Amino acid sequence: MSKLNEEITSRKTFAIISHPDAGKTTLTEKLLYFGGAIREAGSVKGKKNTKQATSDWMEIEKQRGISVTSSVMEFHYKDNHINILDTPGHEDFSEDTYRTLTAADSATMLIDAAKGVEAQTEKLFKVCSMRGIPIFTFINKMDREVRDPFELMEEMEEVLGIRSYPMNWPIGMGQNFYGIYDRHSKKVELFNGDNPSHVEEKQTTGPDDPILDEFVDPSFLAQFREEMELLDVAGDPYDEQKIMDGELTPVFFGSAVSNFGVQNFLEHFLHFAPSPVGRESDQGFVEPVQEKFSGFIFKVQANMNPKHRDRIAFLRITSGKYTQGMQVNHVRLNKSMKLAQPTQFLAQDRSIVQAAYAGDIIGLFDPGTFRIGDSLVEKGSFQFAEMPHFSPEHFAAISAKDAMKHKSFEKGLQQLTEEGAIQLFETYNRYPQQQIVGVVGELQFEVLEHRLKNEYKADIKLEHLPLSIARWVSGDANELEQFKKRQRNLTTDRDDKLVALFENEFQLNMSKDKYPNLNFHENSYFN
Repeated sequence: MSKLNEEITSRKTFAIISHPDAGKTTLTEKLLYFGGAIREAGSVKGKKNTKQATSDWMEIEKQRGISVTSSVMEFHYKDNHINILDTPGHEDFSEDTYRTLTAADSATMLIDAAKGVEAQTEKLFKVCSMRGIPIFTFINKMDREVRDPFELMEEMEEVLGIRSYPMNWPIGMGQNFYGIYDRHSKKVELFNGDNPSHVEEKQTTGPDDPILDEFVDPSFLAQFREEMELLDVAGDPYDEQKIMDGELTPVFFGSAVSNFGVQNFLEHFLHFAPSPVGRESDQGFVEPVQEKFSGFIFKVQANMNPKHRDRIAFLRITSGKYTQGMQVNHVRLNKSMKLAQPTQFLAQDRSIVQAAYAGDIIGLFDPGTFRIGDSLVEKGSFQFAEMPHFSPEHFAAISAKDAMKHKSFEKGLQQLTEEGAIQLFETYNRYPQQQIVGVVGELQFEVLEHRLKNEYKADIKLEHLPLSIARWVSGDANELEQFKKRQRNLTTDRDDKLVALFENEFQLNMSKDKYPNLNFHENSYFN
């Protein structure tokens, strides 16, 4: 195997998806802990706790105890080079999460064992499912009072439409949680509630091994043995190809906060998770092991380092190898550029990269050159598929409270638009012109206000508008002119494309009926 093949094969790049409060950030930290990337795992408990999660770096995240941007963390474990994409769980930030998933080769779905499949998990699962990537499931918080494991698996099938294969199985739950049984190695990991980090392993010959009688209450042991028999007879068979195709999810039970079952999950995950996979481009499929470097920008983030007021574009390397100072073609701008000092991350901590390979995520210093979806290639001018993009559902007119701060206000708006945190529109043929911000979730307004104030020193005035739909309009030239003259709430986006804003579906349908030769697109990516 060549050096390039060897390096690329050792990469594992995955995203963690879940509903808020399922324990995603805690699981991320425990994985980093096993990789030696951090010395002790922090926890996100809210304002009173002085420790903050490694992956939650933005000030507003620390205040609220939620993740509102996707973080990138990379570390080594044994012979693997691992890139974790930790995504926001809150639905108001789902667009950032969806874009991040385009950079992942597999996903870990985290489920709260007491709550089961929740709304946001379902949404994110659908995006993973559309991409056909393998999904690994960690059922969390088994040391609390939880739902029956069979019931949880049945719900996954009914709600998500995916079959499951438990790689391990819990013995008891809540106060009577004894541990997990690994179905492949036939090892039992015993849970010690007084000292969860101390895991005692026992090798068995199977569920009926009398050694288990020494450690587990007879009634719970009898139930466990019945469940294992039922799984063997009626459960789905193990099928590695179905796992790779995203049709069967391996399931692991544990408790991230107690660091129990996490290493068991990590070991299995690294065995099964795919190495980097290629991506479709407008000139055909791009394989990771192609020698020439290529990649795409899936995220832009300003002010990761408040001292330097910098901006970083996150690039997923799709093929080949990055070397420091290499020349690439910025396809959208048709411009040659030098990649001087890319960085790799542990959340906001970063280090300069000398070399990186397909599957890796690197950060590029961005003076305003990059947009989400940009392709960078060493040779040629092919472009990767567009990023997922959503029509905003909430709108507000925005202005600076202090005219003296107008310059920094405009700079902040421009940068946050390029990040994909907001969409910005200007009223069309209306004077004075008004700027309108569109977001997918209302909490994004709060983040916008906070960031403009803290990062750009600009206080803003938001006037919420009774609008809920944006449509990009194209079609017959004569009909378009009539539409422009008569339609209310017309705007243009940052590329000067015409966008009509509507209060509701009824208004939109009226316009469709009135102008049958016009097209009303849900996003700006139309030809």
